Amino acid sequence: MLLLVLQIADLLLGVLRWIIIIQAIMSWLVAFNVINTYNDFVRQILFALDKITEPIYRPIRKVMPDFGQLDLSPLVALLLIIILQMVLGHAMAQVMAAGV
Repeated sequence: MLLLVLQIADLLLGVLRWIIIIQAIMSWLVAFNVINTYNDFVRQILFALDKITEPIYRPIRKVMPDFGQLDLSPLVALLLIIILQMVLGHAMAQVMAAGV
């Protein structure tokens, strides 16, 4: 049962990692006028991605110094997610070795 919980947490962190990457790429595409925010579909996707990622970025932005236009909170969030996935992977290996 514990292994299942750890696997689900790892899966959710992997999905969150892809959401952060997609949101960063889309923000670059908007900044370089490759995609148009006047398109309803694009606007809805950006809004949904912002609603998902903003609660993660907010505490990071409070701690990080202000770099002006450069927002490093997605990079910090990705690093934290990768570290959490490493810890979860180690925990899953221990659970499987213990046979729990």
